[in-house]
Amino acid sequence: MVKKTDRKMERTRRHIRVRRKISGTAERPRLCVYRSNTNLYVQIIDDVAGKTLAQASTLDKEVKTKYANKAAAKEVGALIAKRAIEKNIETVVFDRGGYIYHGVIKEIAEAAREGGLKF
Repeated sequence: MVKKTDRKMERTRRHIRVRRKISGTAERPRLCVYRSNTNLYVQIIDDVAGKTLAQASTLDKEVKTKYANKAAAKEVGALIAKRAIEKNIETVVFDRGGYIYHGVIKEIAEAAREGGLKF
C-alpha cells in the first residue's frame, strides 16, 4: 500500500534540519520566512535574546498586494529590508523555513538583498 506524504510534516523536518545549523545573534540575526496559503510573513529574530527585531507581512498597510504571490513577495522583501536598515541591521542569516529556495521564497530573498540586506 502506498502512503500519501504529509507535506507539512516534511517541511517541518526540513526546517528542523536547517535550524540545527543556523542561529541568529545580535550581530547577525536570522531572517525567518513563513508562507501560508494566503499570506507571507518575514521576521528578523535574535535567537540569543529570544526577541523579534523587525517583521513584515502581506497583512501590513504598506503592502499593496494582499496575496501570497511573487509580486507580494517583492513588496514584503523590500519592506523588511527597509525596516531592518532603520534599526541598523545590515547582515542577516537567511532561514528559508524548510521551503525550497524557489518562487516566492527566492523573490523575498532577492528583494531583501536589493533593499540593502547582506546574506
